[in-house]
Formats: sequence, C-alpha cells, structure tokens
Amino acid sequence: MSSKLPTREQARELLQENGCPSKVIRHCEEVANVALDVAHELQNKGVKVDLQLVEAGALLHDIGRTKTHSVDHGLAGSQIAEAADVPESVVNIIKRHVGGGIISKEAREFGWPEDNYVPVTLEEKIVCYADKLIDKSKRVSIDVEIERLNKQGFTQTAERIRKLHEEITSLINS
Repeated sequence: MSSKLPTREQARELLQENGCPSKVIRHCEEVANVALDVAHELQNKGVKVDLQLVEAGALLHDIGRTKTHSVDHGLAGSQIAEAADVPESVVNIIKRHVGGGIISKEAREFGWPEDNYVPVTLEEKIVCYADKLIDKSKRVSIDVEIERLNKQGFTQTAERIRKLHEEITSLINS
C-alpha cells in the first residue's frame, strides 16, 4: 500500500474513475470542508490532527457508493481504496465511517469479514462525525441526524453518533 496521501485533485479523480455520481462527489467535498473545519478547531485547541489525512479520508469516505448505497458502502469503499493503493490510514476512515461505527455483532449479522469497523483514531472520528453533519450536500444539526436515526429504529446507531458528538465537542470546548 502507498504511504502517500492523495491530494484533493487525486481523490476527486479516483472518485470519478470509479464512476462516483456527481451528487456523491459534492457530498464528499462538503464533508471534507466540515471535517477540516472541525480539525482546525481542534488544532487551535492544541490537539494534534493530521489535516491531510482528514481531507483525503473525507473526500474518499463514500467511494463505495459507486457499488452500493447500503450500509455495505463503507466495506465496498475500503476494498476499492485498497485496490487503488490508497494508504491504510485512509482505507480505515472509509471502512469505519458508517453509522458512527459498526460494532462486531452488527458486522457478523451483515456477513462482513472479521475486522474493526468502529472509528479509532481522531481523524477517523472527525470524518465520521462530519459525515453526520452533511445531508446530501447541506449542513444539518447533529440533533436532526440523531432524531432521524431514532425514528428509523436505529437507536444504537443514534446513541453512537450522540457519544461521538459529545467526544468531539468536548475536545473543541476544552
């Protein structure tokens, strides 16, 4: 796997080469903008954040939507990124951004390979969080996303998103 993070232009090319719809690319670009805003806020508080990794991961987080629009898009995207020789740190962001993280029990129920699908690093958490703040290509309140998930019966996912929100905002407000 390559150790060089893709630039914004290279990420956009990879999305386009894989047939990613323009509306998904716009979504990814908006998620990248929000993720970078969050990362800069954290940096201003003295928290160490890899801005290039956040940007690359956010831009590519939904590359799996070229294959599926189900919860499997994170797994599909990580496989596309691996095949394109994208660094493992970006692959992990793609794999772990869905639903505030997919716990082992859920992954088994989906029939996914044994792996970790929950965000671990700060960069993974930032991208996962930023994704929940963008609906299509518009900024939304985290409360709107949590309420939507609860109404759809995804209470555990909503709770993971709430905890992620609390973790990120507590770092920003510290």
